[in-house]
Amino acid sequence: MTATTVTGDSTPYRVLARKYRPGRFADLIGQEAMVRTLTNAFKGGRLAHAFILTGVRGVGKTTTARIIAKALDCVGPDGQGGPTIEPCGVCEHCLAIAADRDVDVIEMDAASRTGVDDIRELIEGVRYRPIAARYKVYIVDEVHMLSKNAFNALLKTLEEPPEHVKFIFATTEIRKVPVTVLSRCQRFDLRRVDQAVLAEHLGKIAAAEGALVPEEAIRLIARAADGSVRDGLSLLDQAIAHGAGSPEAEEVRLMLGLADRAQTLDLFELLMKGEIGPALALLGELYKGGADPLVVIQDLLEACHWLTRLKIDGAAEGPVSSDAERARGKGMAATLTMPVLARAWQMLLKGLGETQGAPSPLAAAEMALIRLAYAAELPSPAELIRSLAAEQAAPAVAPAPAPGGAGNGSGGRQAVQAPRTLSAGAEHPSPGGGGRGQAALARAAETAQGAPAEAAGPESFAALVALVEAEEPILGAQLRNNVHLVRFEPGRLEFRPNAHAPSNLAPRLMTLLAAWTGRRWAISVSNEAGSPTLLEQAKRQAADRLAQARELPLVQAVLASFPGAVVETVRELTPGAEAEAAAEAAGEPLEAALPTGDAEPNNDEEPPS
Repeated sequence: MTATTVTGDSTPYRVLARKYRPGRFADLIGQEAMVRTLTNAFKGGRLAHAFILTGVRGVGKTTTARIIAKALDCVGPDGQGGPTIEPCGVCEHCLAIAADRDVDVIEMDAASRTGVDDIRELIEGVRYRPIAARYKVYIVDEVHMLSKNAFNALLKTLEEPPEHVKFIFATTEIRKVPVTVLSRCQRFDLRRVDQAVLAEHLGKIAAAEGALVPEEAIRLIARAADGSVRDGLSLLDQAIAHGAGSPEAEEVRLMLGLADRAQTLDLFELLMKGEIGPALALLGELYKGGADPLVVIQDLLEACHWLTRLKIDGAAEGPVSSDAERARGKGMAATLTMPVLARAWQMLLKGLGETQGAPSPLAAAEMALIRLAYAAELPSPAELIRSLAAEQAAPAVAPAPAPGGAGNGSGGRQAVQAPRTLSAGAEHPSPGGGGRGQAALARAAETAQGAPAEAAGPESFAALVALVEAEEPILGAQLRNNVHLVRFEPGRLEFRPNAHAPSNLAPRLMTLLAAWTGRRWAISVSNEAGSPTLLEQAKRQAADRLAQARELPLVQAVLASFPGAVVETVRELTPGAEAEAAAEAAGEPLEAALPTGDAEPNNDEEPPS
């Protein structure tokens, strides 16, 4: 379409999006598939009675509808032509349609005329033949905005219109158009214009306008347009005005609120190294320079995607403007693993949504970067498995024997602890001589049922439960409380779960033990009764120790001195802790040491003072 030169103040300025609107199919960019289909249809005389055009904003839906109207009604320079894929642009109908004044081409905006009455008016006009043109063409923009009743009123006419009527619908929301309407139309999907194609188009228009726009600035505008020709032309118009006819790339970047590509890579590299302080400082500099925090997160996502593509294909195209940036991207991709990049993508994607909805986008962006930087220091799941396998393969170091020679697995010395009611009477002298009897009660605690798991795997069921509790506390509690052991040997476990155990206990335990121990475990569920649960065993042992403690002569003497006092719990004393128990006796519950092993209690020993 020939551009109109603007001279003086009498002619109003036309924005580039209108000035360079295509007037024929040859001027459309990025829609080769649609043009090819229409070309063949016009040549073969297979013209549909209704077309529907869909695509994102600014790709040329309404423009294409007007070009189709020209092609249908063009009569050629001599007035004798028929429908053609190449309208002449000089006949009365081409000129009238281009000027938006052809009485036989009716444009309707469904966004403002959504009711059934508006469609009824359209249907009434369908009956009348065109005044001067070959076809009466109805162009309905944003057709998805019509009401349900309006669509229903249109269906019959749309299916069997008169021969002199053509319908052309345009929409950005094709899914909102009823299937009954879609089935009566020939559908064309207009694609987003490729960034390189759009940049070339914008460069030609800038040259035609006599503006000196550098190539990097053109690429920035094409990238920000996101496949929309109209958006690209509007941004180019703004950039030319911003730079007084010769905008620089940095000015365009500031106008668009974009971060410098090199700075984006700097920021991503800092985050991958876990250097959150410099990363936040760089984000602050970008924000002060006019960069939108949301756009910064989008740029980081784009950089993450490009680096991931580079790991797969070293020649992958990306948002780079120089060979130096490409070389730097390849170096970063070589040092980052695929799990790290995938994790960064997921965290940035979540941060993008938070930044969009946050009252303070900068604060939300900072929190997203902080999470990403700290997560970068964490090992990947594969590294964790390898590290665990290496630890399990290392020789186990036997624990040093406890002082005093007690080694039956029950720990150190056992003690009995009186409730707080006993400590309240500690001021009164005991009949056993002096104040020593006041510290004669021992502490309560349950000893571990087995040795800790070794690198090669647990050697007992109790050790297995201890391992699971250390890694998965909830699962370990299920094993301790709800599992009756039937058989156990290293690498094989058979148990009976009670009614409170989860149904997936066996397969989950099998998977975890295989990962932790590096060996395959055979775990099965049995119907045999099995032994009591570890919790039941612990309760029984605690009751036995409590009964044994109550039989101690020293404890009986204390209970006799304090009527109403009871012994409630028993806990262990580690070797060397007797002195601490004596020191605490004055203000804490009274304690009496319970000997370990098979040794008899020494009734002649005086209680500590």
